Amino acid sequence: MIMRVLTGITTSGIPHLGNYVGAIRPAVAASQREDVDAFYFMADYHALIKCDDPARVQHSRLAIAATWLACGLDPDKATIYRQSDIPEIPELTWLLTCVTAKGLLNRAHAYKAAVDANTASGEDPDAGVTAGLYMYPVLMAADILAFNANRVPVGRDQVQHIEMARDIAQRFNHLYGKEFFVLPEAAIEEHVATLPGLDGRKMSKSYDNTIPLFEGGAKATRAAIMRIVTDSREPGEPKDADGSALFTIFRAFAEPDETAAFRADLEGGLGWGDAKQRLFDRIDAELAPMRDRYAHLMAHPNEVEEILMAGATRARKTSEPLLETLREAVGLGRGAVQAPAKKEKRKKKGKQLRMVSFREKDGSFRFRILAADGEELALSRGFADPKAAGACIQEIMAMGEKLAIAPAEGSFVVTLNGEPVAESPVFADASARDAGMDRLRAELAALAAEGKD
Repeated sequence: MIMRVLTGITTSGIPHLGNYVGAIRPAVAASQREDVDAFYFMADYHALIKCDDPARVQHSRLAIAATWLACGLDPDKATIYRQSDIPEIPELTWLLTCVTAKGLLNRAHAYKAAVDANTASGEDPDAGVTAGLYMYPVLMAADILAFNANRVPVGRDQVQHIEMARDIAQRFNHLYGKEFFVLPEAAIEEHVATLPGLDGRKMSKSYDNTIPLFEGGAKATRAAIMRIVTDSREPGEPKDADGSALFTIFRAFAEPDETAAFRADLEGGLGWGDAKQRLFDRIDAELAPMRDRYAHLMAHPNEVEEILMAGATRARKTSEPLLETLREAVGLGRGAVQAPAKKEKRKKKGKQLRMVSFREKDGSFRFRILAADGEELALSRGFADPKAAGACIQEIMAMGEKLAIAPAEGSFVVTLNGEPVAESPVFADASARDAGMDRLRAELAALAAEGKD
């Protein structure tokens, strides 16, 4: 059974060790499995919630994509894309918004934290809270449900958002009576889900306490490690390994036997300075081979752009059909467009000529003119805009039997204002073509007569 795995990184900063351990490394490993269909994306819409610096967002998008690729993500095996290149995501966000309970969003951790901070400082509870922050869980649900992901690798602090995505999906499925969405599950590596930063808090761009992954090279990574806060115990004094950020980070990179040796040395009195150097050496052994690839990609952004655009095209092969289905489910589908008629009279007089609109794979819109028995009488040209196709249908309906229908070589052409708008299938001979033209006029006249009754 193929399992779809999806994860993303917000493009508001540069990838750090926490991103690598908690998301990038396990995701790359998962993408190499034969039973995994991997979707990985740059969450640039999410970045706008907390970053209003366009240059920072732009640079971050490139840096994060280059990081994924440098860390071994194969775009032939995994689908890598920018969130903003998938128009179905914001559309799905609105469909989900319309079924999401406000009470559910009130319980989101990020929103509650902002409200609690405002209340504690005597501010209005919603001071500085944007609709973007409040709606973050719905956008995240759309990221996941647009591709019906089975598993979403996240840090423990993001588990609530996966649970909310499940709640929203279940609500939509229940309201519209079908299992449109797979219910996603959070995937957490228990011992590396969240790394501590320089100050002991969660490593986060928001706290400015991160250890860079590739930016600045090995020198920047080492400098950051040397700034990790430790207690005042001197060399020779036993250290509390479990309470040490150094040990937690080391464990995320080391094999079990290395981790056990490091713990023993800390508890045996290893100095903090020596411990930090050992941590850097262990991390650098894993990252050094990836740095050259990262530097190359950052210097050649066009290579990254080509990969991302190809990834978006690939991703939309999944999201587009799903959104078409969802539009139909909620009543927004592009179904048959018919002339206004009273339902009772239509039932009495039986089936009538109708026009059915549809979208081609190239994105253009067409319609078929179908006889009462379902036979195709003519096929329209492509329209860039569905409204233009709809307006053409209305004009044809209004013209009725007066519609301009002209013979062509082997077929006939329907024209409006002297412009060809539809053409019939090819006929065996001229008499069959003329009969087809007469049939279209007769069915248009019948339709018009029904509308006047």
